[in-house]
Amino acid sequence: MSDAFARFVGSALGAAFAETVTLPTDVIKVRLQVSANYGGVADCLLRTAREEGLPALWKGLCPALVRQVCYTSMSLVIYEPIRGFYGQMLKNDQGPNFLQRLAAGGTAGALAISVFNPAEVVKTQVQTNVGSVSMREVAARVWAQDGLLGFWAGLRPNVARTFLVNAAELGTYDEAKTRLVPHLGEGLLAHVGASGVAGFTSACVSTPADVVKTRLMNAAGGQKQYRGMVHAFSRILVDEGAAALYKGFLPICVRKLIWCAAFFVSYEQIRAAINASKPVQ
Repeated sequence: MSDAFARFVGSALGAAFAETVTLPTDVIKVRLQVSANYGGVADCLLRTAREEGLPALWKGLCPALVRQVCYTSMSLVIYEPIRGFYGQMLKNDQGPNFLQRLAAGGTAGALAISVFNPAEVVKTQVQTNVGSVSMREVAARVWAQDGLLGFWAGLRPNVARTFLVNAAELGTYDEAKTRLVPHLGEGLLAHVGASGVAGFTSACVSTPADVVKTRLMNAAGGQKQYRGMVHAFSRILVDEGAAALYKGFLPICVRKLIWCAAFFVSYEQIRAAINASKPVQ
């Protein structure tokens, strides 16, 4: 078994675990971004649980798992080859530097999310719907209104956001781990520390693009408020102020910190276990 197989299995299982644990923060984040009816994170959390029941905090779990498992496993499998490609292109023989890691992480994420954008569109609309709605119903509505292209609504801001997220998560995690391992050793402390740096950095750089992406995706199959990414960004800025571009930052940050810790720690453990099980040549 190759290390690529270990990366694939580790990332798929790690992503499924991390996504399930943190999905309530994603539901709250999405609702805060598309509605002004909530007084904040706590109000949104309590009202959602009280009015719709606790299971509502895991709305969209199925499309979220499809999206996250497929996207993350593809990203992790292609990250290291892309990082090596950038090293060859830059003629860097000293090992990957921080810039290479950022570029490789962003590129891997952008390529992967371009393929799996439909799952994100469905997930977003399931989560923002107050009533009970299935993936099939959402998909049928988008198809009837916008056709195949409707499933790629918000693609450009999603690619922009994902480039930033993956650059911050994979690139920063890789760099932070490289710097921590000599002091802490290759193990849990280094993985948790590096994942914390990656999660916070990711939340800071990606939230504005996440807000724009959510607004555009939520409009798929319905009335169009925005003509595109730039128009959405400018209208939010003018109509609601700069702070609106950081709507949902707290749940995003909490989610990213927990998600990165859950994902990277489990990913590293599973990858190491699979590689250790290889027969000695």
